[in-house]
Amino acid sequence: MTTGYPRFFIHRSIQAFAADIVAKHVSTKAKQPGDITAMLFPTPTIASRCVDFIRSRAPVDVCSNLQVINLVLDMSNPEARALEPLCPSISAVIMPQDGFPFAKQYWQHSGDGVSSRRAEFCHGLFKDGLLRPDTELRNADASAPAKPCRGPKRYQRQASLDAGGNQQPNVHGNVNGTTGETAMIQETSRFLEERFGRNLDLSFVQPAKSAIKRRIAGALRSADHDLGGSHSLSEKQMSSNTRGIANLREEDIYLFPCGMNAIFHAHRALYSIRTPPGSTPLKSVNFGFPYVDTLKILEKFNPSGALFYGRASESDLDDLETRLEAGERYLALFCEFPGNPLLTCPSLVRIRELADKYEFAVVVDETIGTFANVNVLQFADIVVSSLTKIFSGDCNVMGGGAILNPNSRYYSALKAFVQKEFEDTYWPEDVIFMERNSRDFVARIDRVNANAEAICRVFKGHPLVKTLYYPKYNDSRANYEAVKLPQGGYGGLVSVVFKEKEQAVAFYDAIETAKGPSLGTNFTLTSPYVLLAHYQELDWAEQYGVDRDLIRISVGLEETDELVNVFTRALKVAEAQS
Repeated sequence: MTTGYPRFFIHRSIQAFAADIVAKHVSTKAKQPGDITAMLFPTPTIASRCVDFIRSRAPVDVCSNLQVINLVLDMSNPEARALEPLCPSISAVIMPQDGFPFAKQYWQHSGDGVSSRRAEFCHGLFKDGLLRPDTELRNADASAPAKPCRGPKRYQRQASLDAGGNQQPNVHGNVNGTTGETAMIQETSRFLEERFGRNLDLSFVQPAKSAIKRRIAGALRSADHDLGGSHSLSEKQMSSNTRGIANLREEDIYLFPCGMNAIFHAHRALYSIRTPPGSTPLKSVNFGFPYVDTLKILEKFNPSGALFYGRASESDLDDLETRLEAGERYLALFCEFPGNPLLTCPSLVRIRELADKYEFAVVVDETIGTFANVNVLQFADIVVSSLTKIFSGDCNVMGGGAILNPNSRYYSALKAFVQKEFEDTYWPEDVIFMERNSRDFVARIDRVNANAEAICRVFKGHPLVKTLYYPKYNDSRANYEAVKLPQGGYGGLVSVVFKEKEQAVAFYDAIETAKGPSLGTNFTLTSPYVLLAHYQELDWAEQYGVDRDLIRISVGLEETDELVNVFTRALKVAEAQS
């Protein structure tokens, strides 16, 4: 296998950089070079979390041989000055090969790892001697310790990375900055293009983040947003959003390197503010059959574990209510809307009522429903989403978002936590790609909604189809309608179970679409989802009604008639197996 989904398979560019760090800076003594490996993260704080995770699970011989190497700009090199605003730092967790499976778990579950674009850029600096271990630089000049990414004051926060602080400097240029700061940004952009062949105008990064956040809020729907002009909408314009929350502000929306990272940090924030020192942590609730790593986060990053309801049914809510009435208390309830892959929609109205009565937080993942179709923020304390999917659509960048509901009882505590702990690790190049890709998001959603319904009409009532899963046709449709926007549709994800396994195999082999993991691509993507995502736990999945032979279709932007013909032809091939 040469490549794969980024959180499950570490990109080759990242692997190559990690190998070079080990080769140059790790003494293997009598061991073979392959006995030592590295996992790369954007900041020392994140690397430390990975080390803590490994130490909580790995054997003693692994834990005693962990090391972190923090690579920062060598400011004694004249070329480094122009790179300051980018903050191109890397923290490598060095470990024996036996420790890799534990580090890989942290990488996959948390989404905290470096992106391939960051790795490729920083690898180039490393080869040119511009990135060096911070310990080397301190030893070289003990009287003036090197500060990673210390640029103009406007780009700094109070704590520096190598001083043990938890915050990454706000390094991205502001178009309203002073003349000196603007000159620094222009110098950096020119240097990047001339030295590394990268056309990256840093003056666009902060406006791009702003545009992404306002699209997420539903306050910016135009496809022709000009990043070169004023990027700030008025508070009145911001209050007119599809979320229906007039006091929602851009500062309540946070961007992350991937969607799972948004979920990870939502849990981390709630765990922190709701677990007083010395107290026993409360369990979280995973309500509904989840995407793989959501449940893993709740189980592995909370010693009290999680209560899992796999069907997201009314009877599951009845059971939860009975537990609450009996005195059980919970940290937070996490759910997807709709769920993946059965597209089940939990009753957010009832969940909100229980949360208010029994004081637990509600985190809703709207990735599949999308904020162009549904408004779930009114029922949640935090809404998370994977921007990697249909928000981007182009399969060339990852990203995640989280919204804090300003009307939540936990809002003040969450804001205080975020202001202290949040590290903005979204690499500038990734930001630029995400902003460009998402400009026509709303128009693409409309097309995807229409195509998905057309495909459902092909499946619905077909004699080979045992069950069709789609929010419009599921038993939980009323819960979807309760939050559906007036102009919204039912989304671009469809799942189908055939009456016989052989029919499913024949259909999958015959379908003339792209095939593989992920969803939300601009092209239609078909996958045997359960076999891919739950291969080691197929019996467990079937306990919750998730058939191992289920076929999941992420619907794209192709011509509707063309898609109908593609699926009709594949069904005819499957009919021959009957």
